[in-house]
Amino acid sequence: MTADDAPSVRQGDAGEQKLWLVFAGLMLALLLAALDQNIVATALPRIVSDLGGLAHLSWVVTAFMVASTMTTPLYGKLSDIFGRKPAFFVSILVFLLGSVLCGLARGMTGLIVFRAVQGLGAGGLITLSQTVVADLVSPRRRGRYQGLFSGVFAACSVAGPLLGGVITQALSWRWIFYVNLPVGAAAMMLIGVGLKHRPNRVDHQVDYLGALFLSGATCSALLALSWGGNSYAWSSPMILGLGCTATVCGGLLVLNERQAAEPLLPPRLFHSPVFVLSVLVIGLAAMGMFAAAVFLPLYFQLVQGASPTAAGLMIAPMMGGVIVASIGGGRLVSHTGRYKLLVTAGLLTATVSFATLAWSAWTGGGAAMGEIILVALGLGIGVSFPNLTTAIQNAVERPDLGAATATSAFFRSLGGAVGVALSGAILTARLQALLPGGLRDAGLGSHMPAADHAVVVFAYRHALATTFLAGSAVAAIACIIVALSPERPLGATRRG
Repeated sequence: MTADDAPSVRQGDAGEQKLWLVFAGLMLALLLAALDQNIVATALPRIVSDLGGLAHLSWVVTAFMVASTMTTPLYGKLSDIFGRKPAFFVSILVFLLGSVLCGLARGMTGLIVFRAVQGLGAGGLITLSQTVVADLVSPRRRGRYQGLFSGVFAACSVAGPLLGGVITQALSWRWIFYVNLPVGAAAMMLIGVGLKHRPNRVDHQVDYLGALFLSGATCSALLALSWGGNSYAWSSPMILGLGCTATVCGGLLVLNERQAAEPLLPPRLFHSPVFVLSVLVIGLAAMGMFAAAVFLPLYFQLVQGASPTAAGLMIAPMMGGVIVASIGGGRLVSHTGRYKLLVTAGLLTATVSFATLAWSAWTGGGAAMGEIILVALGLGIGVSFPNLTTAIQNAVERPDLGAATATSAFFRSLGGAVGVALSGAILTARLQALLPGGLRDAGLGSHMPAADHAVVVFAYRHALATTFLAGSAVAAIACIIVALSPERPLGATRRG
């Protein structure tokens, strides 16, 4: 049993009301993390106008991603030791502190540092929300709740950029951070009232050395992937040094986790084939999904000539598919207690959708065909993520729920970062091969001669088609792994 042992929800109206009270707070906490990943994008031009620092603009996003990714497993382990409720409060408070500091930032360097502070808090919002659901409800019922969580992410992917633009235009870019304060306060109130803390704490040892090695490996790897081929050449001493640092820290992490009294990533988790394969598939699926979310708007703008706002709206069908499939798939899994067939079908759908999207881009398919493909892609992705998380939670014992859920969230974030970096490398390599030297740095402005414009559009069309084809290959690998992996039917009662 964990320290807070999330309140037992018994049958009856009172139990259900308490469950939904807590769940409302969890949804608000997730909303904070998910919305903040998307709302900043449309405000970036105004931020640069006010603070300067154009060369460091990407780090407003990257600093948040790096900090949140490397702290995710730590929150999971700390919640297993000290309880979900205290860990949740710390996570929200750190996030809100970072939000206030971001709103008060007077320079680009300060904003980047404060975004990292936000990320330190955001690392716990996602994994702790999923873990508390695992505490409260049986494995068989978790699918519907995890599906709603995925729906929140998808909705924020659509609403975030639009909301960011509205707030920035009506008020100021600083208010995209200040709006987090009332939402975070409401989340803390609901969680504080509904989630009981039971002080049956036992002395534990926190694996701080493991956290240090994990942070070093994660940070070095993500910096290499963010800078490689962009700020530095892949063969440069900086990137090679970061790669070596990530490798050494990773090796030290493995050695430390085998010897630590209470490891951050318990080695016993990796003795479960269901856990290992599900975490691997989550990472692979995230590679495809995040890459699509980044490069589809690029395709719409550069190849199909859409405006930035229109490009953001054109990705909405995919996110709509994610929402429908997440909620519907979660309910289906809750009804049947089986997830393997549904996840396999979802990843197969994603594989075919990515391949069809590549073919459409290659042959110059119209926008209508692309939107139909995106709906299918969203449906395929939507049934995969929440049910894989449920499978992971069902495969471990209660004392490891926090660490297991945090590990899956960690690999999801890491997979997304890797997917974006690798897709960017593929895109750059194809453009260099297809474009003449004088056009490699050219945009698609109206000043460009018609002949050159056609050459650049052709190059971008084929380069982006190659990235979509790579996404299809990754989804196919994930599909095969799920199809060949064992399935542990979901129980109807909570263990522990």
